[in-house]
Amino acid sequence: MKKETKIIAGVLAGAALGVAVALILASDKEGDLKEKVTDWFCDLLDSSKDKFADVSDKVKDSISGLRG
Repeated sequence: MKKETKIIAGVLAGAALGVAVALILASDKEGDLKEKVTDWFCDLLDSSKDKFADVSDKVKDSISGLRG
């Protein structure tokens, strides 16, 4: 795995663990905290997917540049 991929995987794993702990410990009956954490996690995943796609595109461009 490339360094960038490892970093992204580590961030996602840490975020997933943090969300799981927050949801387990949350005792808010209205679910406000759970909703906020869920929204934040979804936003994090979306931005991570975008960054991963950018890195992937750069790698593909570099590879095609080496071949051409």
